[in-house]
Amino acid sequence: MIRTLLLGTSLAGVGGVGWIAAQSPSTPLSEGKKGAPPPESSSLPPGASDVELVERVITARREYESALKALHEHYVKHGDKLRNQWTEQELMGHHMLFKPSYNLDVKDVPPPSLEARVNVREANDLFRTAMEYKGKGLGSDYVLNQRRAEILFREILEKYPNSDKIGDVAYQLGDLYEGRAYKQYDRAAKYFERSYQWVRGSRTDARIRAATLYDRQLNERAKAIEIYRDVLAHDTDAERMKQAERRLAELTGQRK
Repeated sequence: MIRTLLLGTSLAGVGGVGWIAAQSPSTPLSEGKKGAPPPESSSLPPGASDVELVERVITARREYESALKALHEHYVKHGDKLRNQWTEQELMGHHMLFKPSYNLDVKDVPPPSLEARVNVREANDLFRTAMEYKGKGLGSDYVLNQRRAEILFREILEKYPNSDKIGDVAYQLGDLYEGRAYKQYDRAAKYFERSYQWVRGSRTDARIRAATLYDRQLNERAKAIEIYRDVLAHDTDAERMKQAERRLAELTGQRK
């Protein structure tokens, strides 16, 4: 299962970003013409912007993965078992590498405008498989399982961006990125936000978790205050509302 997952699954955020142009949520987006060469590399001029540099890194990751997959298929076709094994190991290592998001707005976190509209069987199946990995294992196995879950969650956002599962996916990604396998708090906060932005009327603890991350981990107090107020306006859980009210009073100096 893991060999199929890591050798055959394109990584959202490293490959294409289907949520940019999705029109048919029930059908996987094209992954490009089979056998087509990867896009040509281009050197960036001195003084390139952060966005340009991050885009170049993402492109390089995609080209590297595509080249490895092509080489893997070549050795499979020609029955070279040793080199086939090498490419499998390198591909798995590539998927398991720590790949931070240097800029969340560059082909990483989809926009808040997505809508969870359509029940898609393939997305449901991917979500179910991801949840079989999430939270499982001990030590290094735990970390690898979280990485496997992330690959599947992000594939849902790439291929089925209008699936009615995207709110759940965003919440689970927020939980993953906040957890000990990642500790990528900016990513976690943004995905918690997306989980209630994509699903109107959401009643999870995503708002209070996003607010707490902006407050305690990222030191973005203005953003935290905004979301704490959203908790009071939209949440229905008495304990979460009490927590938000108490912290708002501390941050704004408006104690009762």
